[in-house]
Amino acid sequence: MKILVAVKRVIDHNVKVRVKADGSGVELANVKMAMNPFDEIAVEEAVRLKEAGKAAEVIAVSIGDISYQETLRSAMAIGADRAILIQRPTELVLESLDIARLLQQVVANEQPDLILLGKQAIDDDCNQTGQMLSALLDYGQATFASQIVVEGNSLQVTREIDGGLETLAMELPAVVTTDLRLNEPRYATLPNIMKAKKKPLDIIDISNMNFSPLGQTKTIKVSEPKKRAGQCTLLNDAAALVSALQAKEVI
Repeated sequence: MKILVAVKRVIDHNVKVRVKADGSGVELANVKMAMNPFDEIAVEEAVRLKEAGKAAEVIAVSIGDISYQETLRSAMAIGADRAILIQRPTELVLESLDIARLLQQVVANEQPDLILLGKQAIDDDCNQTGQMLSALLDYGQATFASQIVVEGNSLQVTREIDGGLETLAMELPAVVTTDLRLNEPRYATLPNIMKAKKKPLDIIDISNMNFSPLGQTKTIKVSEPKKRAGQCTLLNDAAALVSALQAKEVI
């Protein structure tokens, strides 16, 4: 079985995001970047399936500028066998459907049995690419996966829903998006980081692909959340809280 894992480069989750003065976006210059945490979980799960003898090859793929090579090397340090970078100009903005269309072409070339993605990216929180890719490929899909079991040519996925857990069964090939409870990604060891530098990383220029951006969405303005007015009110007991809520003195 071959597994394809899509990864995205985002601002490190420990960094405080700053909005540009002109409101056109967030500041990325001299900001620490990292692999999207949900995608890191997807890479870890793919590597675990390979270690369990369920998969023969794990391929990481990303779409971005030349700096995305670092993120793909991180995926290979975790255990991916090789990587593919669809290189685009820094100024080219892609929306979720654009990403899904590009991944569709990679799937057509690589013919993976299982495609794993993080359920969403922590920068835009769209939670759309996996579902769109599944629709374009006409593959079965399972989102918010908290457990993945591969048996032969079939897949059983436990996913989190509002009422608890739901278990789905489907045939491969399939698209699965990963949630936090699926696993805890390993730390890449120094030897594996060094090995990752020698693993193959293919770069495909986006201009050589059958693709043109849709341009259906446009960012009008980016702004910080409004600061909360007032200060915290300390109350002595629950009765005082009930009285304050009835009087609408606190929210």
